[in-house]
Amino acid sequence: MFKKFSPKEDIASQTSIKSSVQRHIRASLLKQFPLLAQGEGEAQVLEHIWPKKENITLVKCKEHISIFALHGEPLFFQHFDGPFFPTLRLLHKYPNMLPQVGIDRGAIKFLLAGASMMCPGLTSAGGMLPPSSHSIPEGAVVAIMAEGKDHAAGVGLMKMDSEQVKKVNKGVAVESITYLGDDLWSLQNIS
Repeated sequence: MFKKFSPKEDIASQTSIKSSVQRHIRASLLKQFPLLAQGEGEAQVLEHIWPKKENITLVKCKEHISIFALHGEPLFFQHFDGPFFPTLRLLHKYPNMLPQVGIDRGAIKFLLAGASMMCPGLTSAGGMLPPSSHSIPEGAVVAIMAEGKDHAAGVGLMKMDSEQVKKVNKGVAVESITYLGDDLWSLQNIS
């Protein structure tokens, strides 16, 4: 999605969002990412990421991508009206906000080239899927961890649930949305 993203060419407009729309976005984020609701009041994780009194900017881009930025720092993005995705930089600050899947060393170079993650990369000895009791559903946004690395290497979208990945063990398991080294990773500030 951000393999060839240039702010000068791809950003169409930037606008401040009305407070009523911001409340709706906050509610959607809390519904999609329940871990952001941990804590109460001002101790809530989402309150640290995006304080209620701060206005967020909507950056509309080509290809129907919307980036939500606070003081120029991209926090979340969305394609059409699909799910919200945290930026990789935000995920590194709050690593527990997404469920995690892990790829083996052999799949790292493919992820960093923007490829989708195949089932064998997650089910092999170096890969990682959650136990059956914590199954990840199809369509869930996940952090893609790499074998031997401490931080997420990408953010993806599950194309089948984690139990199905274990059973089928072939085909695309996770669509890569953003990853280390893509143009969104390089973009630290939108101004």
